[in-house]
Amino acid sequence: MTQSRRVAICSPLRTPVGRYLGTLAPLEAGALGAIIIKALVERSGIDPARVDDVVFSQGYGSGEAPAIGRWSWLAAGMPIEVPGFQLDRRCGSGLQAVATAAMMVQTGVADCVLAGGVESMSNVEHYTTRARHGARMGDMVLWDRLSRGRVMSQPVERFGVISGMIETAENLARDFGITREASDAYAVRSHRNAAAAWQAGKFDAAVVPVEIAQKRGDPLVFAQDEGFRADASMESLGALKPLEGGVVTAGNASQQNDAAAACLVVAEDKLGELGLEPMLWFTGWSAAGCDPSRMGIGPVPAVERLFARIGLDWDDIGLVELNEAFAPQVLAVLKGWGWAEDDSRIDMLNVNGSGISLGHPIGATGIRILADLAHEMHLRQVRYGLETMCIGGGQGMAAVFERAA
Repeated sequence: MTQSRRVAICSPLRTPVGRYLGTLAPLEAGALGAIIIKALVERSGIDPARVDDVVFSQGYGSGEAPAIGRWSWLAAGMPIEVPGFQLDRRCGSGLQAVATAAMMVQTGVADCVLAGGVESMSNVEHYTTRARHGARMGDMVLWDRLSRGRVMSQPVERFGVISGMIETAENLARDFGITREASDAYAVRSHRNAAAAWQAGKFDAAVVPVEIAQKRGDPLVFAQDEGFRADASMESLGALKPLEGGVVTAGNASQQNDAAAACLVVAEDKLGELGLEPMLWFTGWSAAGCDPSRMGIGPVPAVERLFARIGLDWDDIGLVELNEAFAPQVLAVLKGWGWAEDDSRIDMLNVNGSGISLGHPIGATGIRILADLAHEMHLRQVRYGLETMCIGGGQGMAAVFERAA
């Protein structure tokens, strides 16, 4: 078995990100997964029989498409001999799919793995925990898996009730002295960066348009993210009321979304044989835990651990993608990294927007970020790019990628 082979990232792609109950709502997660798999096979030119495994991430798994990597692969009409599975590290799931695929290649158990992520938050189900054994009398509670998953991200017996991710962002705002004005200003930057990126065509090469069947006429072609606000301003965001009485509003928080994303994770010594061109090299990754009530600070220990592991530091990084769960969470992380408010490194942060503007389809976010990061790294001729995010339940994750010449 070959040990520690160099790992290439090939053909990272994503669908446009749909709003919650928006354009992509008619497509459940399994169908979205099949769409991105078909597109990846077609665009990369890979012989699908040469894919050794399919690893897909999903934050809100469903019995309608269990082991969604396998399910979507089959739904895409791909060879039945190729296996697949599903994983969940909440907001870090997509990046974890890539890291897991990379480890499979590094250790020689696979030469080519399709890593993907998908989420259809518009179709996350309501459920009950009482129906299996029956309820002799009284009401039966039906939980909304979206909101329930945020409350139950950590054991209540140990940490008490954390009402959701908004509470964790408000905690960081108090801890780090983050104001509503600063939060809104950061959100305006995110929306404007996303709008400018679309205007400049920066996402065109990575985005796979999705056709949605209509009752009459031709299918609707969905080709652009629908959550960013090109007209966002301090005045428009300032008019929004805080969601829980603090600094977080619907305008400076990430959205609930639908999307899929995928890439090929391949051994360097198999690229020529498979006819593939690398976009990035996988340098390394890390995960770290933190207080669930301050989950948004997770990128701070995760990046510290990663830099120590791979021997790089901030001077080596040319682009940073920090997923925007909430504006005050991003600003708290920057303070945790020791960045000043006027730090020049902010110019390399989320240059094309992120979760606040582009959206946060949980299971797909990590690879959505990777697809956008890869193309921007080539555009700017950046050697190293950092991707990092906070994770519900008190975690952070980070990875560094090197541009393939």
